[in-house]
Amino acid sequence: MDKVPAMISTKDLDYIKDMLNWNLVAAKKANHYLSHVQDEEVKTIIENVALMHTNHYNFILNFLR
Repeated sequence: MDKVPAMISTKDLDYIKDMLNWNLVAAKKANHYLSHVQDEEVKTIIENVALMHTNHYNFILNFLR
């Protein structure tokens, strides 16, 4: 298939919804855990995780526009 179809299937739509949900939940969990961590090195890692999942979520949304 050389061209992207003009429509997406319901299965594709379900997968897109899942990808958005996975990234949103992961970003929310990471942000939640930030308030429970004292170690600055671990905080930095968790902040990077939250940012990565937020970026993935936004990338998918922007791709769909």
